[in-house]
Amino acid sequence: MAAHPMDAGHTMNDTDTAHPYEHLTPDLVMDAVESLGYVCDARVFALNSYENRVYQVGIDGQSPLIAKFYRPARWSDEQILEEHGFSRTLHDLGVSVVPPIEHDAGSLLSFDGFRFALYPRQGGHAPTLDNFDHLLSLGRALGRIHALGRVAPFQQRPELNTDTFARASYTFLLDKGFIPDSLREAYRTLGQDLIDRCDKVFASTRFNTIRLHGDCHPGNILWRDDAPHFVDFDDARNGPAIQDLWMLLSGDRAQQSAQLSEILDGYREFCDFNPAELLLIEALRTLRIMHYAGWLARRWEDPAFPHSFPWFNTERYWAEHILELREQLAALQEPALEVF
Repeated sequence: MAAHPMDAGHTMNDTDTAHPYEHLTPDLVMDAVESLGYVCDARVFALNSYENRVYQVGIDGQSPLIAKFYRPARWSDEQILEEHGFSRTLHDLGVSVVPPIEHDAGSLLSFDGFRFALYPRQGGHAPTLDNFDHLLSLGRALGRIHALGRVAPFQQRPELNTDTFARASYTFLLDKGFIPDSLREAYRTLGQDLIDRCDKVFASTRFNTIRLHGDCHPGNILWRDDAPHFVDFDDARNGPAIQDLWMLLSGDRAQQSAQLSEILDGYREFCDFNPAELLLIEALRTLRIMHYAGWLARRWEDPAFPHSFPWFNTERYWAEHILELREQLAALQEPALEVF
């Protein structure tokens, strides 16, 4: 096994290398919220978030608020505000999304070195993806989101492409010694082959780049009152429309075709869909798989990651990752999904 960069030198317990989030205590969270005039009732619950830190904070005499503390140095202020503006415009148009609360200081706030935003709490549960009525409603909502997204791209946020998601992660993992020596050559050659194939798919497919939710998996959709409510636009970026659709598909090829057909029935009520983008699905899935491994590696010095992902960076993990990438190599050679 290749040595992990954290195996030598200081540990995360050393005060000179402490991760910034180690200083984000419940008291600091409450102080940040109360700096805006709220009175906390001392109930602070950490929610399931790793990239940022997100808390439900009880407010005296009011409904709880959601406080999101942004990971330092990930997004610029301009990039965060661009995402806030996108979700706010969608909300103003009647699309059920959850934008940040505007205060006198704006929606992007600062306290004791942390940038944060406050959101109203949104209840609900994940949509039922084998329920075709749910899929039709999801398609309609995404059609409305993309009708705005296609008006103009983000100016500050990056684009989802092979460079930003696959090539950057592939290079990082090899350069930083995460891949075990016994698997390094297999990963190197397979990863390069996948990147080359994804490059060719993107280059040969005609599509428009629009503003996206960017991470539209069922966990970021809350179903309540027979309607979907979209949350967490933190990964919003430019890219092809199909990126916000393919993660809602599951099962075998026939099942995915039926699901996508239902989604597109609703989607096309509000926005045109380019069927050529169906060719991008397996390339986008490949990018996501490669990016996820790179994301875990980049965040490994955050104490929450070794605790929450103990299986990562083991020989078994990398062997299974390479197997998954081999399956993607085969999937990239299959014909695109058909829609009815």
